[in-house]
Amino acid sequence: MEERFSFLDPHGHRIAAILTVPNGGTDKISILCHGFLSSKTSSTNNALTRMVVGQGIATFRFDFFGQGESEGPFDQITISLAVEQAHRAVELMKDRGYRYIGLMGSSFGGLVSILTASQRTDLTCLALKCPVVDFAEELRLEFGDDGMAQWKATGTIPNIMGGLDRIALHYAFYEDALRQIAYVPARSITAPTVIVQGDQDEHVPLHQSRQLYEALRVKKHLELLPGADHQFTKGADFTQMTQVIADWLIQHLSTTQS
Repeated sequence: MEERFSFLDPHGHRIAAILTVPNGGTDKISILCHGFLSSKTSSTNNALTRMVVGQGIATFRFDFFGQGESEGPFDQITISLAVEQAHRAVELMKDRGYRYIGLMGSSFGGLVSILTASQRTDLTCLALKCPVVDFAEELRLEFGDDGMAQWKATGTIPNIMGGLDRIALHYAFYEDALRQIAYVPARSITAPTVIVQGDQDEHVPLHQSRQLYEALRVKKHLELLPGADHQFTKGADFTQMTQVIADWLIQHLSTTQS
């Protein structure tokens, strides 16, 4: 069963969402956080939904501010705002009766998930697909000094997902990112955590996942896929990535007592 609806974040922005529930219902759910310039119906979110719903686990997918069908001009998004929206999603699912909640995030959504999980003790597990841990560092490496100066001067960035046109994004995003580096917060995470990344990731530096893994003080696993890029564009890589994440969610959510 699939239900499409919207809810409000703490600032009153409308957030578009999809709740997918297995036949017979469940009190177990995975909240899926998409990546930068993506949406709730990303290929990863759709695949994971198919995989876990078949194992009796619901999924909740939503669009971050200014992306997909959610309200807001994208150029005003910040990591801090996205974290507030993730917290609201968790609270909403708890209000709907879900007792066991897994959180999964891709890239930018991975950073949001790390920060969100670090501020909660009520999550059953955490899954991270090529998570950004220090977005400010990634952006400096991606754009270089000249690109950062152009961003500050014009309020636009290159389309880091491959499009030709520049994208409007306030430089305040970078200033916020400097305050949202997740290595120290990760030490406070209480949920068992898996990290999956390709060792040929062209966007997120591998040392970020390795340093994140070292910071975690919980049951943890780091899966590096040889030859895989950031998008897991090879079919076999995408299949392996989604299987590792689905297995982690199913393992931890299915062993909880209803």
